[in-house]
Amino acid sequence: MTQTEILLAALLGVALLLLSWTVFRLSRLRDELAERLGDELGEQLALNLGEQHRALLRDLHEGLGRQTDRIGEHARADRELLQRGLAAASVQLSRSIQVLTRSVDGRLESIAGHVNQRLDEGFRKTNETFASVMARLATIDEAQKKIDGLTTNVVSLQELLGDKRARGAFGEVQLEALVQNALPPDAYEFQAALPNGTRADCVLTLPPPTGQVAVDAKFPLENYHRMFDSSLGEPGRRAAQQAFRADVRRHVDAIASKYILPGVTSDGAVMFLPAEAVFAEVHAYHPEVVAHAQQKRVWIVSPTTLMAVLNTARAVLKDVETRRQIHVIKDALGKLAKDFHRFDERMNALARHIEQANKDVQDVQTSSRKISAHFHTIESARLDELPAGPGEAGGAGSSSSRAGTGD
Repeated sequence: MTQTEILLAALLGVALLLLSWTVFRLSRLRDELAERLGDELGEQLALNLGEQHRALLRDLHEGLGRQTDRIGEHARADRELLQRGLAAASVQLSRSIQVLTRSVDGRLESIAGHVNQRLDEGFRKTNETFASVMARLATIDEAQKKIDGLTTNVVSLQELLGDKRARGAFGEVQLEALVQNALPPDAYEFQAALPNGTRADCVLTLPPPTGQVAVDAKFPLENYHRMFDSSLGEPGRRAAQQAFRADVRRHVDAIASKYILPGVTSDGAVMFLPAEAVFAEVHAYHPEVVAHAQQKRVWIVSPTTLMAVLNTARAVLKDVETRRQIHVIKDALGKLAKDFHRFDERMNALARHIEQANKDVQDVQTSSRKISAHFHTIESARLDELPAGPGEAGGAGSSSSRAGTGD
């Protein structure tokens, strides 16, 4: 319900109230007059009052009609004004909604582009990560296969090292590989026979005064393992430690007695331990065994320290060979000096020829420029500008005949 309709209803209500109140007052007046004037006067008055009442009602109805018409006109005007305002507001609202819609559409397109770009980048990075993960998984699978193979090899190695003969063969093979990789073939001999009837695993032939050095591989592994067996208890481990020291001392004594021969070999020999852990155990916790070996002139080495010894031996052999070939080197250097002197002489001669050729080229260029200048003068028909020769009286013909004789 609009405000105009509410106002119209209120006015109608007020008019009805006034009408009711007027009727009520007239009824009271009629009753009072009827009582005072009597029945006739009351009837006459009632008639007059009725007529007045009807006239008043007509006037009231006419006033209410006119008022209602004015209220209707005002209501129509208000409705038209309200409709025009609503139409203008609707148009403005439509325009604002269109502008907002275009802005929202633009922002949504921009956001969609950024989202698609981020999604593409995310997919690309995810694919790269997935490919990297797959490559690493393949690497891990390959490493797992290698670990499985290594486990099998370790088990096989443990079975191999469980037998004394197998351990000895393993040490000899490792010794042979190290020596062959470090020294020339004429500097060593495997399973070499000595005058006392023994055979050394390897004999190194070094220049004097060192001479022949015997190398024997030993692998005291059983008692070494028992030293770290926790199930034996402390007394058992001490017993294994003493047995390990005894094994090493026995090997040292055997090498000193078999492979150190005065006048045949050097005054020392080498005991090769194929395991770095055994070598570290001996030198770290059994210094008395190392001192005993040094007293017996037996040098205990591991694969790493044996490589140092072999590299030193190779350097000595190379130095001896260099000294042996020093006269050949001197002859070669002398020939090289003569060749270089000859090269220097020929280089100086070539430099002189080049310098002379450069001078000749400059002279030829000077003559060429002069000849070109003469030809240019002739082509320009400026024959009178040609330089006159000595003893010449001058003239165009004689100048032309002498143009080509200039330097």
